[in-house]
Amino acid sequence: MARIEKRLAEMGITLPPAPKPAAIYQPAKRVGNLVYLSGQDCRVDGVLKYKGKIGSDLTVEQGYDAARQTGINCLAVLKEFLGDLDRVKQIVKVLAFVNSADGFAEQPYVINGCSELFVEVFGEKGKHARSAISSNELPFHTPVEIEVIVEIEDEFSKDGYHGCSYLW
Repeated sequence: MARIEKRLAEMGITLPPAPKPAAIYQPAKRVGNLVYLSGQDCRVDGVLKYKGKIGSDLTVEQGYDAARQTGINCLAVLKEFLGDLDRVKQIVKVLAFVNSADGFAEQPYVINGCSELFVEVFGEKGKHARSAISSNELPFHTPVEIEVIVEIEDEFSKDGYHGCSYLW
């Protein structure tokens, strides 16, 4: 079993199948050694775990749990795209949107649900830059939507092969 999958199992987390896109976009796109994940939400078995606005319909704690589930869904997309989460070199950036009630200003505490998950799973490699932004509405009334940018190991670098350095 791969190292990261073993860590997830120790945490009691089983990655679900990667959620299917709700529209016309790619769930993940690689550019060089960066993988950009499209926005994910807190679905479990195709159904939103929570719906509504944080600060009126949902508590900060429920928002935190929604963000954690969204992070799990991000890992599922990444696993499907890469085949092996051990290829993650580091989580670079988390961009998070919080469906916020008027006057709600605790978005960072909500998105800690995802950020703390990534650190639990990847250790130092899970620490990342982050934005937690308020939104007055999100698609399907999801409480959070999260995008992630991940740096991955080149396929060859794990075997010690770093390309040809011959001068022609």
